[in-house]
Amino acid sequence: MTPDDAFAGLSNRAGALLVVDVQRSFADLGYLADYGLDAAAEDSIAAAIRGTAGLVDAARAAGVPVVWIELASDPDRLWGASNWLRGRGFDEPMDHTEPCVIGTPGADWYGLEPAAGEPRVQKRHYSGFQGTELHALLQDLGVVWVAVAGLTTECCIAATATDAFQLDYPVLIPSDATAAYEVRVHENALEILALTTAHVVTSDELAGFFPAPAPDATATGVPAASVLTGSAVSA
Repeated sequence: MTPDDAFAGLSNRAGALLVVDVQRSFADLGYLADYGLDAAAEDSIAAAIRGTAGLVDAARAAGVPVVWIELASDPDRLWGASNWLRGRGFDEPMDHTEPCVIGTPGADWYGLEPAAGEPRVQKRHYSGFQGTELHALLQDLGVVWVAVAGLTTECCIAATATDAFQLDYPVLIPSDATAAYEVRVHENALEILALTTAHVVTSDELAGFFPAPAPDATATGVPAASVLTGSAVSA
């Protein structure tokens, strides 16, 4: 598939860049020591952060909306199924190992951050659409297709991309602006997503598809800065 095929039928003025979970708990290698990442995975994560930051800059310059989707783990709203999957008690309280707990440094954006006027969507689960106002926000912005970048490929990228596709948004995933904690897992996830959900492109191809930079690069067309908070699903 050529880059032209990946973008066929899409208006370059009708998309949005969704930035997912580039937060300290997931992106700062100091927080990931227990994951046992090898050098290739560490390099891939660093490259994905740089690639995502580059796409944010390109989208802002082109007037493409940038929507920030962040995990907001709430100690008062447990995700029992996640506890169970990780071998914990279904109702076991969150502890210091929980990622992106609201109000802690782990929840901070890492290596890039929202600008004034760019909407932020707080989620409790993998998908940016689950229990949030993301779909309504994109509809209000007139968004027809989305590009999904950030962390991690097999988890929150895949979940957000899949829900976007099922809501009838064509999805683009920049392969070098997302990563997993094993390169093999990242590559396998991209292969599956390319079969079922998205066209996989490079950051350069995606940035090249964006409109020419607007005369006023700050005119992104997004509403005043806001944080949209999703509710947890009861277990």
